Amino acid sequence: MKIHNTLTRKTEEFIPIEENKIRMYVCGPTVYDYMHIGNARPLVVFDTFKRYAKFRGYDVTYVVNFTDVDDKIINKSIAEGITTKEVTDKYIKAFMEDASDLNLDEKSTIHPRATELMDEIIKFVEGLIEKDAAYVVDGDVYFRVSKANDYGKLSGKNVADLVHGASNRLESADSSKKESPVDFALWKKTKKEGEISWDSPWGKGRPGWHIECSTMSKNILGETIDIHAGGEDLEFPHHENEIAQSETLNEKTFANYWMHNGMIQVDGTKMSKSLGNFFTLHDIKKEYDLMVIRFWLLTTNYRQPINFTREIIKGASNSLDRINNSVFRLEELLENVNNSQIKEDEKALVDQLDSFRDRFIEVMDDDLNTADAITVVFDLVKFANTKISLKNSKELIKAVLDELVELENVLGIENRKKSNDTIDESKIEYLIEQRNQAKKNKDYDKADQIRDELKEMGVAIKDTRDGVKWELI
Repeated sequence: MKIHNTLTRKTEEFIPIEENKIRMYVCGPTVYDYMHIGNARPLVVFDTFKRYAKFRGYDVTYVVNFTDVDDKIINKSIAEGITTKEVTDKYIKAFMEDASDLNLDEKSTIHPRATELMDEIIKFVEGLIEKDAAYVVDGDVYFRVSKANDYGKLSGKNVADLVHGASNRLESADSSKKESPVDFALWKKTKKEGEISWDSPWGKGRPGWHIECSTMSKNILGETIDIHAGGEDLEFPHHENEIAQSETLNEKTFANYWMHNGMIQVDGTKMSKSLGNFFTLHDIKKEYDLMVIRFWLLTTNYRQPINFTREIIKGASNSLDRINNSVFRLEELLENVNNSQIKEDEKALVDQLDSFRDRFIEVMDDDLNTADAITVVFDLVKFANTKISLKNSKELIKAVLDELVELENVLGIENRKKSNDTIDESKIEYLIEQRNQAKKNKDYDKADQIRDELKEMGVAIKDTRDGVKWELI
């Protein structure tokens, strides 16, 4: 299995620290609002990586953190007149609902909260101070970037350039405290009465963002982990600063492999609240099943930018319907087939199933190539639709269905039938029968009128060898 390692800018053979085990940390959301579509991409991409690694026989310990103390959370609590915990509990609950709709594998995901590890965070900061890699100024604690080895090695940034750039910006009260403009906060002094805070050796305050992830990763996964992942927007400064403080304290490599996904654009433009093209999953799922969003996110190489338009999502929905309909058809065949045992002339078809699996593994082994993996799934769908019918044995039909569903499961694709609580199934069946009768009477105008009436109800019909089939559109 190969991974593109951001640290080396190369696609490398993945070699775990422990044989057949993976320790993986993915930067999760700051829980002060509903997840936006950009948050969904790393969650879906790396959930798929976890699923594939497990499919390939790895035991995966998988962490996605919740940042539950932050300026944005404090501001939200003030705006809504509730506690910061009420804010974070509300949006973690919303996260879990969205995670279910995206079919994220939550059963095997660890979700630490920064506020649960405050003692460990304080201990981490104390360790950096003892190493003279951090300093205290009026209740704030800053990390000395000059003490980090190879700072900038992940992002490719040069410290001297960073210092020059930072020095040319307008100076704030916080920056004037720093020994160097590139030093960053490990601990922030409480500024306002009533703000959430914890006692520390430096007074009341709360941790900086970067130290939270370093501590959670170390506490759960150890000092050196296999893979650290997240969106490419986190590469600098967040991930760079995680490396600096973790490797300075532990004197060990923090993560052997770094994976970063590309950003989402909306109609070819960077997503931004100010541009009015900012979409939360909470809003999107009023219009689309989030399974369609998951499928769409996997149709492009995870390291490349991906464009969100309604036309593209509609196309993804239609493509997913093709897969779903094939699965539903195979399930129906399985219920109605009479022949049980596989026949001699079917064994060659069974052998072909192995080729689909081999191709799937080949492309997924190549840095999680989900786009080509979906192509393999469509080839299997075509095989199922053209080669399998009621003439075949139950054993063959089941083998094809099992193979298709297993490859879907690796991608996290769940076959969901469209539903509408207001639909009147008896009326649909009645209209279909009326249409059948009109066709028998060669009253094709009436048959077309009934088809149009069904379409207006949100129902598509299809004439098949097994009769008229209908589905919601």
